[in-house]
Amino acid sequence: MLLEFLAATPAIDLLERTSSTAQVQHVVQLSLAPAFLLAAIGAVMNVMTNRLIWVANKIEKIVAADEEGRAGILLEELPALEKRRVYAQRAVMLSTAAALTISIVIVLLFVSAFVRTPLGTLVALAWIVTMSFLVAGLASFLMETRTAAKRNLERMRRRKAR
Repeated sequence: MLLEFLAATPAIDLLERTSSTAQVQHVVQLSLAPAFLLAAIGAVMNVMTNRLIWVANKIEKIVAADEEGRAGILLEELPALEKRRVYAQRAVMLSTAAALTISIVIVLLFVSAFVRTPLGTLVALAWIVTMSFLVAGLASFLMETRTAAKRNLERMRRRKAR
């Protein structure tokens, strides 16, 4: 009687499905691409975060110099730096969201292998959301680097004009 009860419970069914080494290997193989994407997102976020920190520190230095009355021409840099800060911060936030949703994809891949409920549509939607966040984050990063390049070009033209 107890064995019949245990055999009928979902936990036993789950144990039987997860005991297959081949099935677990297959799920691990499926999750490798999203895991590599997660690593790539982390590497790009490192660059984005470093740029955000640099911009924020530069803004703080100019503001501190202004409070001491020695900022001078550096005050002209603040609007572009603030714009860069916004773009960089947005890029980091969107990339973090992409990292979170790709982690959800990995979890869903593992869960879908061991439950009877089909989760393919949910995995696909999470992948689409991940790519959307990633594209938006990279676009914001592109805008930040474009703003920096544009400001450098303006500075170079001003120096040549002197």
